[in-house]
Amino acid sequence: MTKLTPATTAVLLALYGAAALPAVAQTTTAPAAQTDNQIQSVNVVGSRRVGTVSSATETPVPVDVIPMTRVAEQGGQFDLAQSLTYISPSFNSTRQTGADGADLIDSAALRGLGSDQTLVLVNGKRRHTTALVNLFGARNRGNTGTDMNAIPLMAIKNVQVLRDGAAAQYGSDAIAGVINIEMKRSLGCEGVLGAGEYSKRDGKNYLASAYCGVALGGGVLGITGEWLDRGRSNRAEEGNPRIIGDTQVKNKTLYANGDFPVSGETRVYLTAGAQKRDASSAAWARGGVGSDDIPSRNSAAMYPDGFVPFINGDIDDQYGTIGVRTKFDEWNADFSQTYGYNKMKYDISHTLNASIANKDLLAGGKGISADNFDAGGFSFQQLTTNADFSRFYPGIAQGMNVAFGAEYRKETYKIFAGEPGSYIDADGVGNGGNAGSQGFPGFQPGDATDKDRHSTAAYIDLETDLTDRFKLQSAVRHERYSDFGSTTNWKLAGAFKVNNDVLLRGSASTGFRAPSLQQVYFSSTFTDFVSGVPLDVVLAPNGGKVANAAGIPKLHEEKSKSGTLGLTWSPTSNMSVTADLYRIKIDDRIVLSGRFDADNYPALGATLQALGVGQAQFFVNSVNTKTSGLDLTVSNKWTVGGNKLNTYLAYNYSKTEVTDVHAPSSLNGFEDVLLSERERLFIEQGGPRSKATLDFDYTVGQLNTDFRVVYFGPQTLGTFSGTAAGVPNQHYDAKTSADLTFSWAFSEKTKLTFGGTNIFNVHPTAQDPNETDNGFKYESVQFGLNGAAYFMRLWHRF
Repeated sequence: MTKLTPATTAVLLALYGAAALPAVAQTTTAPAAQTDNQIQSVNVVGSRRVGTVSSATETPVPVDVIPMTRVAEQGGQFDLAQSLTYISPSFNSTRQTGADGADLIDSAALRGLGSDQTLVLVNGKRRHTTALVNLFGARNRGNTGTDMNAIPLMAIKNVQVLRDGAAAQYGSDAIAGVINIEMKRSLGCEGVLGAGEYSKRDGKNYLASAYCGVALGGGVLGITGEWLDRGRSNRAEEGNPRIIGDTQVKNKTLYANGDFPVSGETRVYLTAGAQKRDASSAAWARGGVGSDDIPSRNSAAMYPDGFVPFINGDIDDQYGTIGVRTKFDEWNADFSQTYGYNKMKYDISHTLNASIANKDLLAGGKGISADNFDAGGFSFQQLTTNADFSRFYPGIAQGMNVAFGAEYRKETYKIFAGEPGSYIDADGVGNGGNAGSQGFPGFQPGDATDKDRHSTAAYIDLETDLTDRFKLQSAVRHERYSDFGSTTNWKLAGAFKVNNDVLLRGSASTGFRAPSLQQVYFSSTFTDFVSGVPLDVVLAPNGGKVANAAGIPKLHEEKSKSGTLGLTWSPTSNMSVTADLYRIKIDDRIVLSGRFDADNYPALGATLQALGVGQAQFFVNSVNTKTSGLDLTVSNKWTVGGNKLNTYLAYNYSKTEVTDVHAPSSLNGFEDVLLSERERLFIEQGGPRSKATLDFDYTVGQLNTDFRVVYFGPQTLGTFSGTAAGVPNQHYDAKTSADLTFSWAFSEKTKLTFGGTNIFNVHPTAQDPNETDNGFKYESVQFGLNGAAYFMRLWHRF
């Protein structure tokens, strides 16, 4: 097969641009979910005006509205994160491999920033983050994030992506933007069965999902159940004992979403969901007889040919909101309580504790240990209470909406230790067997923690139609945290309608992101040998004795300044164009430092060794960045040969640069250890700087054909040795993926879809596996490393 090169993609884009101008198009809504009866005006995130709707080309700031109907019915991806990756160019999520816990949860981000710099809402209410903090992998190192895949596609009505800073409206984390997931609440029942696999005949996916909306108490309750089974894939070369590819995942998910009248204009609403996920990723392989791994990391009696340990995650995710909407005279009121919980427990299988096995061998035994360990884990709980009020004043200018409210949030983070065999050094110092379960040593009692904090917030939000052409939005929000202090942020946005076709828009705002409890209190300890002396290697919690001895200050909020400037053009009811420039400056970004020890910082190394610590890492506010970019969308709806053709082009360019590294005074002069070139490149180019989606959706009678081309720009990542040692950085060339699907409608109630993703089997640029982060010939970058895949779905409405 011929691969689509960047040059080929450029030609396709040029041809599309030439064809699109005289054509008729529709709104900027992504085509993967268009339906014939799609409503052109939708409620969008970013506005607190009650009971009104706006099209995506009329909002003062850029908003993508992505209906999920056809994604759930016909999409080639079976989870939310991967589906959005191939629809929205500003959204990125790449499955990691060889990255411990980061393999088990797909992190997601907007505009090339960190996953914890995007706020996720469900029906307008804050959703909790995961308990996991990413420590490895090519993306989101040192970040927490939201698990998008805990919500089944069938339960979602649409996804709204606000591509603008919005901390003054919604609080912490909304630096890159806000993703609002609007849940389905409609009458009727439907279900889908899906299956897929990669062209290598592995990574088999099986999906069974059903939704049913029933009338209840004068309202509607929608219930969704989903079962998903995703098998492992492996792209390791022949003879390589490692397993490189997708993790094994088994999900069981149940969600409910309802709204019910009580009396008059009072309604009660609720959203509740839970997912149990059993996930398993493969760690690095250990060598067998004849290798240096015996007896340090292996036992000849247990795994003479070597082995691959498995890091298994038992993940429990829960979410719930209950609230009341009512009116007091002319004021709309909304009172709600939201609960979020995420827990991950590690179980390490097909492993051993080499120190236990070696102790057994020295005592005259066979040299064995247990092959399975409970390694502990962590949990995160979030309780959010909201009171929101709004009123529209038609007599002020052309109309003004006034909104204000308050929020109280309590968060709790826990680390629990594993069983002793998962971390102990049983054979004693210097006797050969490494301590702890191979693949992932368990959390020690000294790592265990139970910490909480609370925050309060108040905001006021004004939206004024100054004239019939000029709209102005403004917001101010003050938040106070029990652990680091308070912050006040503002936002100003406006839209001016030049004529019936063209709208100019822009915004300016400040924002912040509170340090997550996971970053403040995460602690992990394992034993290493420094000059023959056993010393602990510690990822030290902020405020602990190791961090304090190193002079690491208390973590505080990241601060941002954002601006956008753009226009929308709608020459006809079937065509729309949007273009938005943006810039985001972030000060005091929290990063995970490099390892400090006696070799790279002798003075600090002596202090650490006095505490029994050989090497230490810390989370620290030490980096300033600047992100500049462009978002472009062009959408068309036209008729070709008497049949419907919908076309959609979306492009994002986002360049992040580290503008300053300011170390704490105790680490002055050691900025290259605090943030190495390799770590800097993870921040700047963890995701591709450019990405484009070009989609052609053509319907002839009962047959629908969708052809999508997704362009991923180049990336440059660092190496273990570094350029200082004469090893060039990893450069990944631009690549283009293509998806093709066919859907046959047997009736209005039944559709069969089959097709392929990455049909030309494109892979990232090969690298030196000795220098990559995951030890493979390329990282999990751009669209991943698995290659072509094929799928089938059967959808039926009951």
